[in-house]
Formats: sequence, C-alpha cells, structure tokens
Amino acid sequence: MDVVNIESLLQPDNPFIRLNLRDNVVVARVPLSAGSSVQFESTEIPIRQAVGAGHKVAVKTIRAGETVFKYGEEIGRAGADIEAGDLVHVHNLEFDVGERKYEFANALNDLEGVPLLAADTFLGYPRADGRAGTRNFIAIVGASNCAAYATEQVEAQFAAESLDGSGIDGVIAFPHVDGCGQAEGADTQQLRRTLDGLADHPNVAAAVMIGLGCEVNQIGYYTREENRDENGAPRRGFTLQESGGTTAVVMDGAKAVREIIEEVGGGQRVPCPTSKLVVALECGGSDAFSGITSNPSVGYFSDLLVKQGGTVCLAETTEVYGAEHLLTRRAVSREVGERLLEKIEWYKRYVAGFGLGISFDSNPSPGNKAGGLTNITEKSLGAVAKAGMSNLTAVYDFAERITSSGFVFMNTPGYDPTSVTGMAAGGCNVCLFTTGRGSAFGFPTVPVVKIASNSQTGHHMNRDMDIDCGTIAEGKEDIPTAGKRIYQFALDVASGRKTFSEALGHREFIPWRIGPVL
Repeated sequence: MDVVNIESLLQPDNPFIRLNLRDNVVVARVPLSAGSSVQFESTEIPIRQAVGAGHKVAVKTIRAGETVFKYGEEIGRAGADIEAGDLVHVHNLEFDVGERKYEFANALNDLEGVPLLAADTFLGYPRADGRAGTRNFIAIVGASNCAAYATEQVEAQFAAESLDGSGIDGVIAFPHVDGCGQAEGADTQQLRRTLDGLADHPNVAAAVMIGLGCEVNQIGYYTREENRDENGAPRRGFTLQESGGTTAVVMDGAKAVREIIEEVGGGQRVPCPTSKLVVALECGGSDAFSGITSNPSVGYFSDLLVKQGGTVCLAETTEVYGAEHLLTRRAVSREVGERLLEKIEWYKRYVAGFGLGISFDSNPSPGNKAGGLTNITEKSLGAVAKAGMSNLTAVYDFAERITSSGFVFMNTPGYDPTSVTGMAAGGCNVCLFTTGRGSAFGFPTVPVVKIASNSQTGHHMNRDMDIDCGTIAEGKEDIPTAGKRIYQFALDVASGRKTFSEALGHREFIPWRIGPVL
C-alpha cells in the first residue's frame, strides 16, 4: 500500500500521526493523559494509559501474536492482546522481523519530481585529485596510542598562534588508542585505511604523521610513495624514537607544520559545484519523531543534492537492519543490493563472535526507548529515511574511499563517533546529524550540522542544534520546505559558516577496532 503523505497528517489540532493506511498503531504528537479520549478518523479512541509524545497507540484491537504495523511495515508481534487506545511499547510488542523478501532494482527513481535548485555552487577548496574541501586544515595523525600525546602537543604549539591570513583553518590532532597490541590483518588494514583517509582528505591541505617507531602500525605505510596517491595532500612523518623523544618529535612536527603552511597556505575559497559535496548522514539520540520530521527532511535534502550530481552516504549497518529490504529495491543492480545484504550478514557474524548474547535489537538505547522507539526494526525504518528516494549506487567497507556519486552506503557501527569516523575517512566533507533526544557531537575536520527532530529539543539545546525540524510536527512547515532549508544551510556551511559543534570545539573521533587486543 502506498505511504500516506506525512505532511497531510501533521495538523496542529490532530494529536495522532498515522504514517500509512496499513498501520494499526499511530504516533502521539503530544502527551496524552490516561482516561482521556481522542477523536480519530470518525472513531473515539479511549486513552488507557498515559502516553508520551512520540509513543505508539493502538487504533484497533491487535491480538497476541498478530503483526504490528508502522510506516506500513512490520515492526514486531503483539506479545499480548492489545486494545484500541493501549500504549504499544516494550511491555507488549515483541521483536520479530519475520522473513524478509528481497527484491532488487525494481523501485528505481529518476527523481523527476525533485526540483533542480538554482543554488548549485559553494565556496570551497579544489584539490589536485578532483575533490573539493569545505575546510582547510593541517592534520597531525598519530600512528598509535604511543604517539597520541605527541600529536596533541604538536597541535598545542599552535593554540595561541594566529593563523589569520595563512589560508589554513587550523592544526588538528588525531590521537587514538589503537595501532599496537593488534595483529597484522583485517584489523590493522582497517585502521590504516581510516588514518590514511583522514590524512588524505578533501578538508585537509596536508598532514604530519607521528609514530613511536616500534608499533605494529608503522608510519612508513603512510609516507612511502607507493602507498600514496600522487595527487594527494603533502605529508611528513616522524617517530619519537628517531627524533629523540617526546620533546624532540613535537619540535620536529611543529617545524614541519610551519614549513607546510609556507608551502600550501594562502589558498582562497572559490566557487565549486555542489556535485563535489559528499555528505555523511548520521542520526544519534533518536526518538520517534526522528523518522517523521528530521530524517525525511534530510532525505529530501539528499534527493536535492543527488539531483545536482552530489553524493550522500548512509551508514550504521545495525540501523538499517529490518529496513534493508526497502534499500535493495532501490539498488541500481542486484550486485549492489546483494553487497548490502552481505554487509549485514558479516555484521551478524561479527556480533555473534563475541559470545555475549547480544543481537541487533540490543541497539536501541534507553533514550531511544524513552523517546518512543521500541525495537531496531522501528528505529531502522525511520533511520533509512535520511537517504530519501534516490537509487543506491554503491556499498563500501568502513573507511573505504567513496568514488561513486548518488546515494551510497558504508558498513559502520551505529555508534556515532565511530560511524562518522568511517564516513569522514571515506571522504565525506560535510555531515548532517539528526537527533531527537539531543546529541552533542562534532568531528575534528568535518563540519557537523545538528538537526533536531522536535522543537522541545531544538529550543532546550539551542546552542547545539543548528536546525529545528520540530516545525513539521507542529504543522508550521512541510518536509520539502524543511529539506530545502537544510540544503541551503549545508551550502552555507560548506562555504565556511561555522556550525555550533565547530564553535563549541566538539571533536569526537573513534576508529573502529574489530580485532582482539594482543
């Protein structure tokens, strides 16, 4: 059954939001008290328990074992008889995704109904390899935890030093806890791919790599010519053991930064086509409104950008589970769709390998559940809305260089700092981050735009939230209008406007370690 136009249902005088005619639950737009009643579609619905905003209410009797539908999709089975007016949540909804039927490339969309906006450039930094930066940093990247302190100290040398007029936005350190105590193989390869992607990034003019000297992750990997793109950013490398210790390597690193500024500084922003934008799509601290307001608005933004030839990257493999059948239909080929399914199966094996009895449904956090999300299927159905209706053109491993345009997917955890780290390493130069409960997040070299799903969070955390999409639930704005607003804001940010996370100094960065500590 076709999805009902969400905007037509978000009326200020209607306390319920029904997302699809197939649904047997609705979403409370506002808190409802026990003992009250609501007139809904010519029926009086008695409210049997107190219902928080964003939580689900049954609009018909659902017998134990019967399917519960939201977004027109199965989100689980009734664990007990549910009467019209009952709250539907963890106490009476059992997680059960059932058997998914996968279809491939049968719901392709040419975006004919999506406008080609006149705003088709941003002011950025063209790179020799054809990409474009939205920022112009020098990165100080640690090869291992043993060099983490030294990288921070190199950055500290420039804390009180003005870079005005240099054309450089800042000197940013990437300290981390990995790089040694791990075996050669997939785990170390993934770390190298991650750090290499952050050093050779469109928002990075040049990089200095610092290691201890004896760790597993040797800096020679990053500085050898055969391992580098000839069109990549300039790169220097030092180790504490070769330089003569902490003080010496900090001096060497700082000297190299000053030389690099002389070499690559002075650049100015110039008009770049929006097709050069590669936007990471992330959600964290989600609530039930995320899948109704902010995520669909970002989805409309995604379609607007793809229409311009740009790229959007959806990630968080644990948060597409239960909705992956919707994405395979939009895959440009069976091969692309099956690659997505392979990543989900890999992730299942990865989780099972820890032997801790966890599953994908362990993903929803206490905050997600307090915001009305009961299980991972419901959460995923709202999360994938960030990708709009565009065709899925490619599927990437964590931190793999993104080379395809359009809507792409990357295999990452749902954990926000690690997920964004992977997409940033893949080359994303802007990040859109939606949140319902409120999330304070930023990335060292990629501007993060925070988008609130409800106005309570938008107002309460108004120095963290760049955009409020709660206007949709309040009936003040529709999704296309909000999507266009996000599009223009993203272009402004790409052109240099600082986001709140940048102004506050948020720099959450965590590589994904998939192997054991040795």
